[in-house]
Amino acid sequence: MYEGLNVLCVIPARAGSRGIVGKNMRPLAGKPLIAYSFQHALDCPEIDRTIVSTDSDTVAALAVEMGLDVPFKRPAALAQDHVSTIDVLLHVMDHVEREEGKRYDILVLMHATAPLTSSEDVSACIKMLADSNAGSVFSVADTQRNPYFNMVEVAADGTVSLCKKGAFATRQEAPAVFELNSAVYAWRWESLKEHKAVIRPDSRVYVMPKERSVDIDDELDLQFAESILASIPPARG
Repeated sequence: MYEGLNVLCVIPARAGSRGIVGKNMRPLAGKPLIAYSFQHALDCPEIDRTIVSTDSDTVAALAVEMGLDVPFKRPAALAQDHVSTIDVLLHVMDHVEREEGKRYDILVLMHATAPLTSSEDVSACIKMLADSNAGSVFSVADTQRNPYFNMVEVAADGTVSLCKKGAFATRQEAPAVFELNSAVYAWRWESLKEHKAVIRPDSRVYVMPKERSVDIDDELDLQFAESILASIPPARG
């Protein structure tokens, strides 16, 4: 809870994965990839409850073992490649309201593919949302490419132009842009139900450092995350 607002976290984790087979349970520095997101949710003091939405018995067992809620098995229709994460969140919200008679003020989404996120990043997104008039807050990272300066698009006739119009001598002079790092998202409960979108005119961004913004899509990402974790000195007990 934060400032009297009840906070629900949802971690989606379907069994299928195109890029890495069994990705959610792949070992990373000695523990399953998804265990990192589970622990970040547990370590965030503002989160009142975390629900794991999964069709995997293995993921569900780990979630329960770590103290998270798995109140249902995700329907097969919501575990397909084409299903949006928003639809998965709405399914969780519907279950909470219809089956449990509850609702929350804030819903937080954490992906299993962002193991280097910290609980402080999660807390910061929740606080930014609660302390502003924003309908949603999501995490981003600095990017080396800028559509006003060094990103081009190719038209149907083969001609090439900058993605965004602008005449800037350096990337630093161009408007600031960021890349979504797929780490943390936070919505006001009613805003998500009504608008069903991540980015809205009233959205705000929370900027995370690049070293905590690794999104695991392929084997190279796993190796990169492993190397970063190996460079972090162990905590002193």
